[in-house]
Amino acid sequence: MKHIYNLSETRLDQPSIVTIGVFDGVHRGHQFLLSHLVAEAHASQRLAVVLTLFPHPDVVLRGLTGRYYLTTPEQKARLLGRLGIDIVVTHPFDDSVRQIRAAYFVDQLRAHLNMTSLWVTADFAMGYKREGNFAYLSAQGAEKGFEVRQIELLGSDGTHVISSSAIREALRAGEVEKAAAWLGRPYRVDGPVVHGDHRGRTIGFPTANIETWAEQVLPADGIYACWATLGDERFMAMTNVGKRPTFDGKDTRVEAYLLDFDRDIYGQKLALDFVARLRAEEKFNSLDALVQQIRADVEQGRALLSQSAQSGIGIE
Repeated sequence: MKHIYNLSETRLDQPSIVTIGVFDGVHRGHQFLLSHLVAEAHASQRLAVVLTLFPHPDVVLRGLTGRYYLTTPEQKARLLGRLGIDIVVTHPFDDSVRQIRAAYFVDQLRAHLNMTSLWVTADFAMGYKREGNFAYLSAQGAEKGFEVRQIELLGSDGTHVISSSAIREALRAGEVEKAAAWLGRPYRVDGPVVHGDHRGRTIGFPTANIETWAEQVLPADGIYACWATLGDERFMAMTNVGKRPTFDGKDTRVEAYLLDFDRDIYGQKLALDFVARLRAEEKFNSLDALVQQIRADVEQGRALLSQSAQSGIGIE
């Protein structure tokens, strides 16, 4: 998979099938669509191309701030590559892009991506004032010599379409198992391990404090059973997302206690795949009470993760 950060930076010689969308999270609905696109593209000796946008149009048009994304652009491209997508174009989205006329954007897709087929969902529209809907694009295709195909996303229960917004809501409610069912994998957060308050080691549970991307959604405050990935190694982990009320913390942190592990990993990248929420974050009256609860969390989490490993629950 090749990841390109602007449509103008590529010019493909080989013809392609293109689809356009944000694809935040690359959930099971996206996977269903893209699996068919990849199969047809490769069977016809064409490239499978995804053009995605960053920042998310919602962020630009609605002025959203804070944690909104399910995946970083790099995570998204990696997931798309694993589905067989050959080219991922992460095109910048801003007010000037919003003003581009749909016909001009079609010409750019033809020129830079050698597009012979464009796959879109029923509600898709692009260009100035969303003029480039399915009917408009079909007319463009007839005029300029490319196919336009309307495709559907996979529904979660046969009636409701899986959506990135629903996954965000599930995560903000701490429902990581529901999010995983829609994503087709546990939700992942990653980042470098940085120094924290170093309290965990003093009570026998040293934690890795992860510096997460400030715009990525975090699960609701609480204690979670996770799989932690460090390079090519995987470990069980109990993860605290929250403000550490026992110590009067103010900022939200992600701190993971890796089971059966004792190494200095500061500066290394650690990924956490959230499998289950054990409990809400709470304030304890004493360190002894906190330690007793952590031990119970570890016992419960180890059992859950052992079960998940036996059942073949995947990770990113």
